[in-house]
Amino acid sequence: MTESSGAAPRFTPPAKDPWKSFRGILSGTLILEMIVILLALPVVFKLSPGMTWLKVAYVLLLAAACFAGCMVVKKPWAIPAFCVLQVAVIAGWIVHPGIGAVGIVFGLVWAYIVFIERDVRRRMAEGRLPGQEPIEG
Repeated sequence: MTESSGAAPRFTPPAKDPWKSFRGILSGTLILEMIVILLALPVVFKLSPGMTWLKVAYVLLLAAACFAGCMVVKKPWAIPAFCVLQVAVIAGWIVHPGIGAVGIVFGLVWAYIVFIERDVRRRMAEGRLPGQEPIEG
């Protein structure tokens, strides 16, 4: 089909895989979030007199989920799952407002990551990534 027939033009894939570095950003963000959550735990212990083993387990489970997320960054459902994880971290407000605040800050980071991912997909479809050329024929 030609462009004049109304079909969308096709483009060669970019020379470098843009998703490889993007997956690195996802993993790095998850690891950083895990570290911040774990570093918040001693502060929560000090400032929250009603800490129970259940609350501690919830925070440790959030940190473990961040770490486990690094193993699934290639899956198509990874980013939506990470956004759901953010809701769970924000719900940590019940444990301590500091945990909820960490969730809000990282929620903004994940919102920006979603924006970047959509932009890269759109630019790839339009053939505007470096190394992309129209496919003839």
